[in-house]
Amino acid sequence: MAVLVIADHDNASLKEDTAKVVTAAQKVSGDIDILVAGQGAKAVADAAAKIQGVRKVLLAESAELGQGLAEAVEALVVPLMANYDAVLVPATSQGKNFAPRIAAKLDVAQISDAIEVVDANTFVRPIYAGNALETVQSSDAKKVVTVRPTAFKAAAEGGSASVETIAAPGAPAKTHFVDQKLVKSARPELTAAKIVVSGGRAMGSAEEFQRVIEPLADKLGAAVGASRAAVDAGYAPNDYQVGQTGKVVAPELYVAIGISGAIQHLAGMKDSKVIVAINKDPDAPIFQVADYGLVADYKAAVPELMSALG
Repeated sequence: MAVLVIADHDNASLKEDTAKVVTAAQKVSGDIDILVAGQGAKAVADAAAKIQGVRKVLLAESAELGQGLAEAVEALVVPLMANYDAVLVPATSQGKNFAPRIAAKLDVAQISDAIEVVDANTFVRPIYAGNALETVQSSDAKKVVTVRPTAFKAAAEGGSASVETIAAPGAPAKTHFVDQKLVKSARPELTAAKIVVSGGRAMGSAEEFQRVIEPLADKLGAAVGASRAAVDAGYAPNDYQVGQTGKVVAPELYVAIGISGAIQHLAGMKDSKVIVAINKDPDAPIFQVADYGLVADYKAAVPELMSALG
């Protein structure tokens, strides 16, 4: 049984999510290949080849693959699946975009957000906003699985897989890349950060969010997150949202300030190693998952914390 892992990258560097998906793939089979689909991504393929347990790296390059068009990725992967029994994809926004197309073309049921691999046919995934776990056993000849990277440790480096260049498919007939606008920040990427500081609706305004949350994040070298309520209120941009309909994070330290802890938010951060919550409501649900809870007004607590950090 052979497994194809689709690499997560930005055409310049390999994301750690790839090594985490390799760890999941090792529970399915010992024969693991990585597909790097992009443009100008030879350095990414070379980095992927260093992951332990990888047999071979396939490198396909074209403008459309570099732009991440789902149709181009699907056209590349589906023919390759003649040589593989399963394809594992990081459950990122991009992975969630092209994986369903691959599953549909293969006429199989996709298994989404796997957090555990029991065996080659059996996977565990969260349902009901993470309040229950579902064990799914698939009898499909080909498995298409999106993997939640935060649930797995990254596979170690030290491998020496070969890199093989393969042909990219032609440009999709009906889909064309128009433009993208990237948010540039000196802070760590939210899903990969070791520390995350998040603010909630209690901030009251975008100005207050920036005044309170961002300086603390900068002091800790942390990424900035937000609850859905804060994002919906316009206090923070959409790419800050942590939760079931936002980003799923599992940092070493998660600091929640003025966040009540609705189910939607908890689904995106409750696997964090250490959770610190500051909220003036002693009955806030966030305290049920917090390792350290402070019942206090953030307007007094955060300045004291900033002072203590020096």
